[in-house]
Amino acid sequence: MRTIQFREAVREAMSEEMRLDDTIYLMGEEVAEYNGAYKASKGMLDEFGPERVIDTPISEMGFTGIGVGSAMNGNRPIIEFMTFNFSLVGIDQIINNAAKMRQMSGGQFNIPIVFRGPTGSAGQLGATHSQAFESWFANTPGLKVIVPSNPYDAKGLLKAAIRDDDPVIFMESEQMYGDKGEVPEEEYVIEIGKADIKREGKDVTIVSFGKIIKEAYKAAEQLEEDGISCEIIDLRTIRPLDQEAILESVKKTNRLVILEESWPYGNISTEITYLVQSKAFDYLDAPIIKLNTADTPAPYSPVLLKEWLPNSDDVVKAVKKVMYK
Repeated sequence: MRTIQFREAVREAMSEEMRLDDTIYLMGEEVAEYNGAYKASKGMLDEFGPERVIDTPISEMGFTGIGVGSAMNGNRPIIEFMTFNFSLVGIDQIINNAAKMRQMSGGQFNIPIVFRGPTGSAGQLGATHSQAFESWFANTPGLKVIVPSNPYDAKGLLKAAIRDDDPVIFMESEQMYGDKGEVPEEEYVIEIGKADIKREGKDVTIVSFGKIIKEAYKAAEQLEEDGISCEIIDLRTIRPLDQEAILESVKKTNRLVILEESWPYGNISTEITYLVQSKAFDYLDAPIIKLNTADTPAPYSPVLLKEWLPNSDDVVKAVKKVMYK
């Protein structure tokens, strides 16, 4: 099987769907002439032309609203944010229009739109460019939230998102665009709302998603040397959440560590903690541990940033704690 970069998987998903459906278009800052800020739309302007690969002014509120309006009128827009930090400028359009329009119109309007771009920290970008908003959007009824961690999942889930008749938040990472992985040349689509067991184990369940899951893989390799078998679940979709996959794994391992790149208050790992204690409490042999960033804005200093983010050493310590070792 061929190996391609994450950015190439994203581009293939968009291009393949645009070839199938003339109502699909890509719009955002630098997506056309510059081939995308992270080159995820390289060559798409040449293939599809300026009416379907559209450069915008630096006005997220404006082009987000245009996307929502065109979705109401029969199109299927893909709106790219250079970073989801900038989506805050257009968040009223996402929350109060895209997410609510189906209900407010009594089902008269579907909003088949995808909002995509990078989330979370990406090195020395400072406090205002290093935020993870998965839990913000997942808190909103009417939105689906997807956070892939590798090229294969990115392509299959993005194709599913583009075909979906509801608004989808599709969150990537600047630090993953160069990641390589095996991706089939033939057609495939991954169902939204299905987690994936990336590594099977019997002693402890580690739940994660997005680029931070790499730290879980590193920890699992180290823990295996100590005779501890970790099962790693990649959620892939945050809303809807695959509750069954989490619960079945915890019932098998009896221990749970959750790794999430987000502030510790009111996040996805908090929701998972409530889910497990309410539906699988009797299976737990240790308290649940969740690992998040420090409860501060992201620092700029690389030394402080390293301390701010959870890492594989933190995962190892957490696993050993729930194993009472």
